[in-house]
Amino acid sequence: MKIIRLVLLLSILPCLQLAAQPGQTVNYTLLKPDRVFDGKEMHTGWWVLVKGKRIASVGEAAAIKVPAGATVIELKGSTLMPGLIEGHSHLFLHPYNETSWDNQVLTESRAERTARAVQHAKATLLAGFTTVRDLGTEGAAYDDVGLKTAINKGIIPGPRMLVATRAIVATGSYGPKSDVTDLNLVKGAEEADGNEGISRVVRSQIGHGADVVKIYADYRWGLNDTTTPTFTLDELKTAVQVANTSGRQVVMHSSTEEGMRRAITAGAHTIEHGDGGTPELFKLMKEKGIALCATLAATEAYNTYAGWKKGIDQDPASVKNKKYIFSEALKAGVTICMGGDVGVYAHGDNAREMLLMVEYGMKPIDVLRSATSVNAEVFELKGLGNIKPIYLADIVAVNGDPSVDIKALKQVTLVMKDGIIYQPGK
Repeated sequence: MKIIRLVLLLSILPCLQLAAQPGQTVNYTLLKPDRVFDGKEMHTGWWVLVKGKRIASVGEAAAIKVPAGATVIELKGSTLMPGLIEGHSHLFLHPYNETSWDNQVLTESRAERTARAVQHAKATLLAGFTTVRDLGTEGAAYDDVGLKTAINKGIIPGPRMLVATRAIVATGSYGPKSDVTDLNLVKGAEEADGNEGISRVVRSQIGHGADVVKIYADYRWGLNDTTTPTFTLDELKTAVQVANTSGRQVVMHSSTEEGMRRAITAGAHTIEHGDGGTPELFKLMKEKGIALCATLAATEAYNTYAGWKKGIDQDPASVKNKKYIFSEALKAGVTICMGGDVGVYAHGDNAREMLLMVEYGMKPIDVLRSATSVNAEVFELKGLGNIKPIYLADIVAVNGDPSVDIKALKQVTLVMKDGIIYQPGK
């Protein structure tokens, strides 16, 4: 009988632990917008009830049972959405028209770069982006892991982070570089060669806290600085095999046709940039379920810094190419991740990519899905990207209807992460 009683006690103990303790209060917040985009569809007249850090209920106003004492937030004229997910960020970089990439890596201390990253994280969160996939510290070692930890502990405000730490490049392919050949410069990513070297570096980055593995399938290291493949197909396959064994995804930077072909064949989970895309390659990506993060905003930013005046000057070749590859990817039905390579341009201006996705031919509702439920699914983020019961209360409100006018994303009226309000409703 004693054994039976013990078993019964152990079986109900978890339930007792989950129950509210005497004196504890459960906070409820009722959000009353004009409409709710739940990650898939737009709904008029819906409300959302938040309990603690999770969504308790969502639906027609008449169906929501509001507990006594709930905090009520009126959001007239606003659209409520899941917290937006940035798919390609570099929190340790700032716009290149302020300081060149080389000078950021070579002349800014890691203390300065971390201080900047703290500010970038806050700006990102307040812009409505409650999660980021940060794809490389660009010379700041594993400091993204520390930044992520500080955010998770509540030391500083910022988005949830998936981090790639140093990223992986072939020896001799990445910068900064110098004409003084025996000068030992800080590199913007970790060098590796051969299957053994790739395995060691992938495991090392995972050991240092990488959530994803980023590898450069090509880069500007060919004759006359042309962009050519960096790793062999076998080396890329090794990276995927080792990373996947640990449950991590592999993100591959690629901007050439051959680099993309190798990345696709090797089993990349997402391809970043994709400038070398062709109808054939996008067809292969669709068949293999490989998503594209096109980084439209970075391409436009580079050209703007070089003197291009959008709307006045003709589109540069790289912008024309972006429009072509994005159109072909859409035609092929490739899954599109929202990610702009922010850091090339200002953090907090993440929605710039979403506006360009519409300008380049994507429907506004599909762009909203890309930045919420699609990114959550592709990046395997459980409990995020949708507004539904039990999901985490990462919620954003914007003034207007972004499914009609995508520019409404620039007018954030409320930001909630884990049920905590960082940007109060206006």
